Amino acid sequence: MNEGKNLLSKTPEDLWKTVKAEAETILAGEAYLDHFLTTNILNQHSLSSCLANIFAMKLESQHLSHTDLLRIANFAYEEHEQLTYSGYSDIIATFERDPACSRFINPILYFKGFQALQCYRVSNYYFKKGQLDLAYYIQMMTSDKFSVDIHPAAEIGNGILIDHANGIVIGETAVVGNNVRLLHAVTLG
Repeated sequence: MNEGKNLLSKTPEDLWKTVKAEAETILAGEAYLDHFLTTNILNQHSLSSCLANIFAMKLESQHLSHTDLLRIANFAYEEHEQLTYSGYSDIIATFERDPACSRFINPILYFKGFQALQCYRVSNYYFKKGQLDLAYYIQMMTSDKFSVDIHPAAEIGNGILIDHANGIVIGETAVVGNNVRLLHAVTLG
């Protein structure tokens, strides 16, 4: 837990180095996860590219390809650096406050609450830009994939932990501050 507190005073780049080292350690013991780890962590150049790739991988469908979704997410991360900081803060929060999280890599790869929250953050970016239909599409796909329905107009702070993430609904007028933990079956709106 102290490592998380030390990282909070550093940068997303420091966290990213730690995540890549964790991926290498996992790979040394789990050869079957080679493609999964290489695609999602080891071939990514930064935390933002990793989060964009996870977004695209999780939401791809017959309507929008992985390539299109990756372009959508990468643009948002490049234009709004706060998205990377928010993801970084959410990883730290999950590591520090979720007893099931023993490594920084865990929320990125395995925790649907974290993944759904990052999808919301991209949809919120496009909502604020006025691209409402794209924002609503991302919301719909996130709800379908994760059973988490967060309206793109909701305001959500940093350092958020969504634990278990089944049946979470955050409505259009909801405001969630920094450092909040939500459990399953919560409706805010």
